[in-house]
Amino acid sequence: MSLRNLEHLFSPKSVALIGASDRPHSVGATVWNNLSRGYAVPGDPKLMAVNPRLTRLQDWPVYPDVASLPQTPELAVIATPPATVPKLITQLAQRGTRAAVILTAGMDGDYGDGRTHRQAMLDASKPYIFRVLGPNCVGLLAPALRLNASFAPTDALPGKVAFVSQSGALVTAVLDWARARDIGFSYFISLGDATDVDVGDVLDYLATDPHTQSILLYVEDIRNARKFMSAARAAGRNKPVVILKAGRVPEGARAAASHTGLLRVLTTEALFDAVETLARAKPLISESLIILTNGGGPGVMATDALMLSGGKLATLSEKTMAALDKVLPLNWSRGNPIDIIGDAPVARYQQALSILFEHQPSNPVLFIHAPTAIVPSADIARALAPAIEQSRHHVIACWMGGASVGEARQIFSKAGLPHFGTPEDAIQGFMQVVEYGRNQQLLMQVPAAGTPYDDLDVPAARAVIDAVLAEGRVMLTEPESKMLMQACHLPIAETRVAHSPEEAAVLAEAIGFPVAVKLLSPDITHKTEVGGVALDLESVAAVKAAATAMQQRLALLRPAAKLKGFSVQPMIRRPDAQELIVGITSDPVFGPVLLFGQGGIAVEVLQDHALALPPLNDVLARDTIMRTRVSKLLAGYRNRPAADMEAISRVLIQVAHLAAELPEIAELDINPLLADANGVIALDARVLLKPQHLRHPHDRLAIRPYPQALEEIVQWRGSEMTLRPIRPEDGESHLRFFSLLDPVDVRFRMFIHMRELQPSQLARMTQIDYDREMAFVAVRQNEDGSDETLGVVRAVADPDNINAEFAIIIRSDLKGLGLGQMLMTKLITYFRQRGTKAIVGEALGDNHALIELTKNLGFEIHSQSGTGTVALRLPLN
Repeated sequence: MSLRNLEHLFSPKSVALIGASDRPHSVGATVWNNLSRGYAVPGDPKLMAVNPRLTRLQDWPVYPDVASLPQTPELAVIATPPATVPKLITQLAQRGTRAAVILTAGMDGDYGDGRTHRQAMLDASKPYIFRVLGPNCVGLLAPALRLNASFAPTDALPGKVAFVSQSGALVTAVLDWARARDIGFSYFISLGDATDVDVGDVLDYLATDPHTQSILLYVEDIRNARKFMSAARAAGRNKPVVILKAGRVPEGARAAASHTGLLRVLTTEALFDAVETLARAKPLISESLIILTNGGGPGVMATDALMLSGGKLATLSEKTMAALDKVLPLNWSRGNPIDIIGDAPVARYQQALSILFEHQPSNPVLFIHAPTAIVPSADIARALAPAIEQSRHHVIACWMGGASVGEARQIFSKAGLPHFGTPEDAIQGFMQVVEYGRNQQLLMQVPAAGTPYDDLDVPAARAVIDAVLAEGRVMLTEPESKMLMQACHLPIAETRVAHSPEEAAVLAEAIGFPVAVKLLSPDITHKTEVGGVALDLESVAAVKAAATAMQQRLALLRPAAKLKGFSVQPMIRRPDAQELIVGITSDPVFGPVLLFGQGGIAVEVLQDHALALPPLNDVLARDTIMRTRVSKLLAGYRNRPAADMEAISRVLIQVAHLAAELPEIAELDINPLLADANGVIALDARVLLKPQHLRHPHDRLAIRPYPQALEEIVQWRGSEMTLRPIRPEDGESHLRFFSLLDPVDVRFRMFIHMRELQPSQLARMTQIDYDREMAFVAVRQNEDGSDETLGVVRAVADPDNINAEFAIIIRSDLKGLGLGQMLMTKLITYFRQRGTKAIVGEALGDNHALIELTKNLGFEIHSQSGTGTVALRLPLN
C-alpha cells in the first residue's frame, strides 16, 4: 500500500504520449486527440508526443524517443506494443518520470528472458518507485486539469465525484451517461489489470483529495483484502463510497461493506443512481420522506417502493396540515403523500414546497411531476429550481414522461439538482443516501464496555482440531464439534456417545426421557438425508429401535460410510425459541466470513442471512442480527417475549473469535441455535477443517483483530497498571478521561479549545484500524472492575510506513509522574518493530512539558517560524 508518487499520476504538470499516432481510429490517435483538445495548446511544452516515424502531429512537434524530449514529463502515457513497455519505463525513470498510464494490453506474453512483459515492467519500475496505472486500461481523466489521458469517446465534465473502475467498458458507458445528464467528476480512473496501482491505492489518494466529495467503485477482483479494507475504512469515514462488486468473491464483498461504511449496490442501474444522488443531493438530516406529487398514482408507487426498501414516510405536523389546507384544493389528499391535484398551477407547487421547507425543516422531499396539458413542465421546473437550489433541504425530483419533460429535466440538471425518470428510481436513489447514513452511524457507535476478548479457550479448541487432523480426518463428529463449542463457552445440549443401539438405550435411560438420538459418521454431513435423526423418543425400546433402524438405513443408503456410533441427548423443550444458524465460511480473498440467520432444516430455502467479517464487537454483532428478517421475530410478537439479544450477540462474537484464532476451520454451522428470552443453546454443529500453513493465524483475516499480545502489566506508583492497545469498548472510560482534562491540556492536544468529544470523534479515537495506526492507553482497574483511563498515546502511519504522526495526552492530575515516558517508550518500541522510518509530531510552542519529554527521548526539535508551533521528529530505522 503506497501513495508514493501518485501525485504525478493524478495531478501531472506535464504529459508525454508515447505511441502518438496519425492513423485514424487507432489508440494512439484517439488519445492524442483527447490530450491535445484540452490539456495544452500547440507549442506548450507540457504536452509532448513520441513516435519515431513522425516529425509533426497536427500542429505539434513529435519526438523520436524518450531521450529527445525537451523536458522530463511528470506523467507518461504509453500506447506501444508489450515488448517495448519495460524498456520505456527504464528510460523514463532514468530521466526522472515517476508515473505512467499503460494502455497496452497483452502483457502476459514472453519477454524473451523467462519473464513475462508484465514482470519485466514491474522489475523496471520498482527501483524508482515508478507508479503504473494499468496495463490494459482505458486511461485516466482529471477534468479539473482538462486532462483526458484516455481513449474514451468523450470528455468528462468537472465535478466532485470520482469514478474508479476495473471495467473499461463501464468507464465509457458511465462517462457517456453522465455527460448526457451534465454530471461532473473529479476523476475518471480505469484500473485495467491493476498490476501496480490498485483500488486500495486509489482509495487512499481520493480519501484526502480536496476535489473529491464522493467515490464510486466498480470492482471485479480484489486481490489484497486487508489493504482494500484499510483503505475503504479510511475513505468511508471521510466521504461517501459506493461499490458495485461483480465477478468473484461476492460473499466477502457483502460482508466487507458493513465494516467500512461503504454503500454496496447490486446493479449498474443502481450505480448510475448513486452518481445522480451523490453528485447532487444535499446532506440528509432525517430518513422520513415527504412525497409531493401532482397525481395519486405516482405517489402510491413511490410509497410502495419506499416501504419495500425499508424506508419511512414522514408524519405531517398540524401546522403543516393547516398551512396546506389554505393553499390546496379541498380534495387534496390530506396526508403524506401530498397530492396537490393534476390541475395545479405553478404557484400551487411553489406554495406547497415553501410550506414544507418552513414547517418540516428536517424532512427530505421527493417531488414527483407527471406532465399535463394545463401547465408546461418546464415552467414548473423554472419556478422551483431556484428555491430548491437555495434551500438546505434534501430534495430529489422525479420528472415522469418523455419529450414533454425533457426541458424540465435539463433545467434541474443545470441547477445541479438530482432527478429521476420514475418514482421507483427516485426512491432507490433516496434509499442509497439513507443506507449510507446508516452505515456512517454504525461506524460512529461505541460498543458498551466489557465485551470479552480473552475467554475463548484456544488451547482446548486447538487440541480438538489437532486430534482430528492427526487421524487424517477433516470432518468433526458431533461430540467433537460440541467440544469445540465448549471451548467457546457456548451453551450446548448435553451429549453422550453410544457405540451400539443397546448402549444408546442405556444412556437414554440415564439421561431421562424424552431424548434425541443421532447417528455418528465422519462420512455423513447432513444426518437427516439418511434418516439419521430421531426425536422425542420416550422409552428404552423406542431408542433401541430408532438406533437399529438408523444403522440399517446407513448400510443400505451409504454402504461405504463408517458408523462411529450414536449421540444421545435430552430433548430441549423451548416452545418459544427461534431456530437460528451461526456459521463460518471461507472466502478466497477476504478469508473467514461469519454467517447469521434463520436456521432449521429449511435454511437453504429461506435464504435469510447476513454476513460479517471477524473480528466482531457488540455493535457489529447486533448490526449483523438486525440485517436479517428473523430479527423481527427475535424482537418478540403477540405473547412471545423478545429473545435474549445479548446472548445471541455473544455467540456471534465468540464464533468470530474462533474463526480468527483457528485458521483450520474452513466451514462451521451451528444449526439450530435455539434462542428465546432465557438465552441460547446450541443443539448441533457441523465443522469442516482444512490444514493450513500460516506464519500467524491472523494473516488470512481481512481486518487485523485486537492485538492482545501487546498488552503489558507494569508497576506504577506501588500498584499494577496495564498498558495496552485501545479498543472500541473503551468509549465510556475515554469520555470520563476527557472530562477530567484541564482545558489547557485539551488545547495542547487538539490545538483548539474543546469542551466535549462528539460521538464521531469518540468513535474515531477508540475504533482504530490496527493495520495503520496504534493507540496505547494506560489503564488501572477500579473496585467495580471497570477500566480507568489515565493517559493515551497514538500514532497514525502513512500508507508507505515512512512516518507515523503521534499525539499524547495524560490526565491533568497525573502529569509529571512518569506516565508520558512509559507510553511514549511503548509507542516508539512498537513502531520501531513495525519498520516505520520515523515518528513525527507537532506541538504548540508553549507546550513545554511535551517538548521536554520528546527531547529527553531523542526527538529532534525544530521551530516552525510564524506558526507558533514546533516540529518533532524521532528517526527509528
